[in-house]
Amino acid sequence: MTDIPLDPVEDSSLKLVTIERHIQEQQRLHPNATGKFTAMLQDMALAAKLIARQTTRAGLSNILGPTDSRNVFGEVQQKLDIYADQTIFKMNDHTGRVCAMVSEEHDKLIDIPPHYDTGNYVLIYDPLDGSSNIDVNVSVGTIFSIHRKFTRGERGTIDDVLQEGKRLLAAGYVIYGSSTMMVYTTGRGVFGFTLDPGIGEFILSHPNIQIPLKPLYYSVNQGHEKYFTPGTRHFIKWLQGMEGEGHAPLSHRYIGSLVSDFHRNLLKGGIFLYPATTDEKGQYGKIRLLHEAQALAFIAEQAGGHASDGIGPILDIKPHSLEQRTPLFIGNRELVEKAEHYIREHDKDWISRYKPYRLGDI
Repeated sequence: MTDIPLDPVEDSSLKLVTIERHIQEQQRLHPNATGKFTAMLQDMALAAKLIARQTTRAGLSNILGPTDSRNVFGEVQQKLDIYADQTIFKMNDHTGRVCAMVSEEHDKLIDIPPHYDTGNYVLIYDPLDGSSNIDVNVSVGTIFSIHRKFTRGERGTIDDVLQEGKRLLAAGYVIYGSSTMMVYTTGRGVFGFTLDPGIGEFILSHPNIQIPLKPLYYSVNQGHEKYFTPGTRHFIKWLQGMEGEGHAPLSHRYIGSLVSDFHRNLLKGGIFLYPATTDEKGQYGKIRLLHEAQALAFIAEQAGGHASDGIGPILDIKPHSLEQRTPLFIGNRELVEKAEHYIREHDKDWISRYKPYRLGDI
């Protein structure tokens, strides 16, 4: 008879590390830290618990379905979008740690209410990525990143938001699935925490995450392959083992929820790609540079991976607008670099059109 492993909460011989404890331990690596940045990360963990409570009860409460409004990207807002957006905002608006916020659900900078103090940090977030899948019980997520304010004045400005991803102080995501996990980095490794609903705490479950060197999966919406650039189509054939040196094919896995697809490939190895398309609507990509791509790129790089728009690193792109889109290739470094190779070889016309947009010259 196989012994049933002890519940780690009940096994006193195991070291339990809550996310609050871990964040505090990370703070000790910075002797001059004031604790404000630490508290901000802890607030994001609390917001995640509140959102998780609603996502797991979505079928039992009146929070499923669309609203009558659309976000800045023209997408119909779901009720859970609004709830998650307001939860994160209200968790951070009054603390005196944030000077401005940017959310995918708003078309401009979110100022801190004038009756509250401001601080030295900018919070950028996608409150509920993949929310169109919530009605069919598919995993969704929250993405966030934090910049340091660098302009003068008490309030945050658009320049404080439009910074390169390589200047991020922290980034993370929460995935609401069979379990709720929060993954974050402050530039010193990537750590994953699983929410124990019995005690209401995020417990360290995935220390020092590194993308496995041997990739298993590629993730792309091949239903749109007709519109992919020639370089992307050649790259997909290579992933399938049908072009090039005849290597074994990778398995195809695609959920259509960015956080879920990224999370799987982070833990198992692989690449997620949402490339540019040849039609006018998607020629510059679809993934939001600020709300999604920067944060996940920062995490991927810290986990030994890479992220690119097909030309160069996502983290090197200087944003020029809040609504800026980007193609995204993210995962194992060798796979992302192979995608760049095929794009250089086959997509010279697309590169000439995309580069000015990438640089903010159009």
